[in-house]
Amino acid sequence: MKKAISRSPVVALLGPRQCGKTTLARMICSHQPSTYFDLESQTDLRRLANPEMILASLSGLVVIDEIQAKPDLFAALRVIVDKTENKCKFLILASASPHITRNVSETLAGRVEFVDMAGFDLTELGVDNWKQLWTRGGFPRSFLADDDEDSFAWREGFIRTFLQRDIPQLGINIPAPAMRRFWTMLARKRNDFRLPDRQGG
Repeated sequence: MKKAISRSPVVALLGPRQCGKTTLARMICSHQPSTYFDLESQTDLRRLANPEMILASLSGLVVIDEIQAKPDLFAALRVIVDKTENKCKFLILASASPHITRNVSETLAGRVEFVDMAGFDLTELGVDNWKQLWTRGGFPRSFLADDDEDSFAWREGFIRTFLQRDIPQLGINIPAPAMRRFWTMLARKRNDFRLPDRQGG
């Protein structure tokens, strides 16, 4: 991530909600001069009512979280980073979707580097934690929950939100209950799968 920020005027950190994008961005901000905008905050949205004027006046690292809430910012960023007097590097955070990726690619072509994030995996956790990763998944709040009951409750809430809000934003117009049944069917098929034993069974 640090290398991406050092070599590219704009870095797009993409990944599903709750995978740790905001936490990582705030950790990066804590080690250098930075300005943070969270576009789920009405205050920050108002601060960026005139984005070219505000962003062009800043220096250091500028982080814009949930940039999909204000898609007109992509064009403003292109104008700013092309100016010779620009003193900023931009880190933009967004939930991964074909629409966002296409907008960023088209508007900021040649100026943006993509970094994908997907939660914990065994390379970070170590193979000794494979069972907990398998049962709880790689989302930080689920994996790090105090117990299995809390982890399960978090996952239930996340799935409900994902089916009701995020799936429709991808252009998939299937009712949430039907999609939930489909997911459940796939999960059961996955659990029915068995690797052959070493004796060829």
